[in-house]
Amino acid sequence: MRNLLTRRIVISILLSAVLVFGLAGQSFADKKIKLRMAGSGSPTGTRAIALDKVFGPSVSEFAVYEPHWNSSLFKQGTELEAIARGNLEMALASAQELAVFFPEFSIFATGYVHRDAAHQVAVFNDPLMDPFKKKVEDELNMKLLAVVYFGARHVNLRTDQKVMTPEDLKGVNLRMPGTDAWQFLGKALGASPTPMAFAEVYTGLQTGAIDGQDNPLPTVVDKKFYEVTKQIVLTSHLVDLNYIAISKKVWDKMTPEQQAAVQTAADTTAEFGRLKQLALEAELVNFLREQGLQVYEPDLDAFRKRAQAMYLESDFAKSWPKGLLEKINAL
Repeated sequence: MRNLLTRRIVISILLSAVLVFGLAGQSFADKKIKLRMAGSGSPTGTRAIALDKVFGPSVSEFAVYEPHWNSSLFKQGTELEAIARGNLEMALASAQELAVFFPEFSIFATGYVHRDAAHQVAVFNDPLMDPFKKKVEDELNMKLLAVVYFGARHVNLRTDQKVMTPEDLKGVNLRMPGTDAWQFLGKALGASPTPMAFAEVYTGLQTGAIDGQDNPLPTVVDKKFYEVTKQIVLTSHLVDLNYIAISKKVWDKMTPEQQAAVQTAADTTAEFGRLKQLALEAELVNFLREQGLQVYEPDLDAFRKRAQAMYLESDFAKSWPKGLLEKINAL
């Protein structure tokens, strides 16, 4: 009886110890910062993979990175408002989305402003971005950590005529998204922009209802537009981007060491994603050539000169700080 009682006491002590240790472990885990990332992109996309492989592990000592893609946590277009309200920790912010709140951000979503992926980084890290970053922090409760290269848009045509300058696109019915900004960009390229639903583009190219379309190369391949077109013109007319954004409220609660780690993780993630996307685009150029398409490198200076002149004379430029485009061009 005494031995049985002794065993029960020992077991009780051990169970108590396990419970206490478990609660302590849980308490320790609860102290980690939760960083939920919300976005509309795919979990298999370049940006999502970069964040999963680089950012999450880099901050794992003090934070739990928790991605939510395909708009599973917040509807597309509402992520920035969620951060501003304090309901979300992280998001990928586009210049187009930020321009809804701050019209001057439209310059970073304009044709022929960013020349390439490296130029994007130079612009983001230059002091000219400081007023933009501060405004986002002060009015949206959000800090922009790094810029991620999303890809460049090019012209894809069903015609044989070689295109090297804007003049070569005269009279070309180029499908562009239907908004005023996209239609203006089509005109700036020298084409006759034609609005058409994205789902109708393949048939439009096939039947000749349109002469061409513009998209990043991954889209050209994914949607098999190469089956009904004959050339790719590497116009790079829109070098698109996303900013890795974090709640300023969450950022301010971090220690200086944690902030430094998060910043380094964001920079490394952006570089990883940038190199992956550039490598993919290079592979797809070779793939499209193998499919029989001609791939041309046009006179980008001619395209850029025409486009920027038209933008500076348009209403789109009215919100841009004076002299900003010249500073961006000089980088």
